[in-house]
Amino acid sequence: MLRLGNPARRLRAALVVMAIVLSLFAGRLVQLQGFDSKVLQARAAEQRVRPETLPAKRGSITDAAGHDLAVTVEAREIYVDPKDVDPAKRDLVATTLARELNKPKEQIAAALAKTTQRYIPLARDVEPPRAKRIMGFELKGVGVKETYRRLYPGGSLAGGLLGFVGVDGRGLEGLESAYDDILAGKDGKQSVELGANRQRIPMTRSQREAPVPGRDVRLTIDRDIQWAAEQALDRQVNATGARSGSVIVMDVRTGQIVAMANAPQADLNAWQSAPAQERANRAVSEVFEPGSTNKVITAAAAMEAGVVTPDTVFRVPDHIQCADQQLRDAHPHKPESLTFTGILAESSNVGTIMVSDKISSQRLYDMFRSFGFGARSGSGVPGEQAGLLPQWQTWSGSQRCTIAYGQGISVTALQMASVYQTIANGGVRMTPSIVAGTTDEHGAFVPSPAPKGTRVISEATAEKIALMLEAVVGHEGTGEEASIEGYRVAGKTGTAMRYDEKCAGYCGYTATFVGFTPADQPRLMALAVIQDPKKDHYGGSVAAPVFKEVMTFALKSRKIPPTGTKAPAMVLRPSE
Repeated sequence: MLRLGNPARRLRAALVVMAIVLSLFAGRLVQLQGFDSKVLQARAAEQRVRPETLPAKRGSITDAAGHDLAVTVEAREIYVDPKDVDPAKRDLVATTLARELNKPKEQIAAALAKTTQRYIPLARDVEPPRAKRIMGFELKGVGVKETYRRLYPGGSLAGGLLGFVGVDGRGLEGLESAYDDILAGKDGKQSVELGANRQRIPMTRSQREAPVPGRDVRLTIDRDIQWAAEQALDRQVNATGARSGSVIVMDVRTGQIVAMANAPQADLNAWQSAPAQERANRAVSEVFEPGSTNKVITAAAAMEAGVVTPDTVFRVPDHIQCADQQLRDAHPHKPESLTFTGILAESSNVGTIMVSDKISSQRLYDMFRSFGFGARSGSGVPGEQAGLLPQWQTWSGSQRCTIAYGQGISVTALQMASVYQTIANGGVRMTPSIVAGTTDEHGAFVPSPAPKGTRVISEATAEKIALMLEAVVGHEGTGEEASIEGYRVAGKTGTAMRYDEKCAGYCGYTATFVGFTPADQPRLMALAVIQDPKKDHYGGSVAAPVFKEVMTFALKSRKIPPTGTKAPAMVLRPSE
């Protein structure tokens, strides 16, 4: 006989069970909405809210006339979300992107295989039309992001000076690095809420801080003269089989650098593939022994001391004993009578030593320092070296002689250019400058402070040296190939033995010519230096033609007319 259970007991048991379950749900609800609510909200926000960086547009670098040398343009970044790509279409996506981005298909496929990652950039500097075409394929998991890319319209123009930026848009070398704080601006940021399909959820909150664009930097460089200098230099480096070369053009009155060229030089739009030495600004970073271009400093020291004049006569042999060494002129000759002007015009090492013997080592050293040797010029050009000027107390017996004609010390091309700017400017050294100014936050141009002028030698001494330098370019001087028809040109050749660490000694030569014109009313000076030429090695035949070509172009470009005067006759050899 069956007995029915007690319904009241079963009902009470069911109610107890239900009460326990409901209490568990209630406890969990209290935990979620009470104790853990902020933590869970934060986790949800992390999954739903996506922060983004809004890149600032980098400022431009322009020449003195406002022509772009480095400019930023719109670009697109193509990226993939591997988790969102349909596994069955990975091959199609990889094939399409490899073709459109000109990248190996294996590289794209490897990125698509990383399904644990949600964001992998594939290309950063994509032109907007190409990015639009890629997005037109409607490939799921492929996205595009607005960004910028740096362009250098001149390719290698002023490459060593300008430098370049990295993939993150920050300056790495040259002026791009030195003025990065001004050029870079400030990136903005925003955050948006995304759904499970990685699309923005409409009507949701977003936060946005607008980027601040970078400011522009205007240089003193003249784009056309810079181009002419690079062309002339590159041709001569190739023609002579030289290792490298540099050219500097400066405004005599202001000290502003009008051109600063190097060869060989990297294409800035493909800097990653260029060797490091082709990215360097050798005009300020490479030091060398100046040779005979240095003789004007010895001349200035002796003339300021009052021990010689341009017409002082010396009986000059072709060799001289100096301490334990016998030093010689470049070419053998019988003892001859030369004026001081003749010594400079014919670039006699022996004659220069004889002149230097009339002044103390300290006076000569002090003159080197006054012209800027042994210290950076203050130009602000990145990578500038100070050169090497030993203290006069440490000079050996022979070094005391060789320093007088430019061996035993080292300088940069900019330091030597500054010496001749000083002479051309009546003895006043203007601190070289490369930046004409910058724009402010409103886009208005703010000029750089006026360059500082320092008197180094008297105006009378500077004028006398200028006349002596005209004799160098005359038909009896070593710099005749630097002459420019219709213009008075003053300048000096230099041929120095070249110290090379690779051979642990002197091997090869440095050929130099530096001068200014019009000699009686100087406006521009230029220096050309050719390192280790293999075909010929004299400054008068290797570097002087580069000076002539560059200066001729610069005079026409600046519309500087001849003065119409003739150089006075200078006595090189006294009448017997």
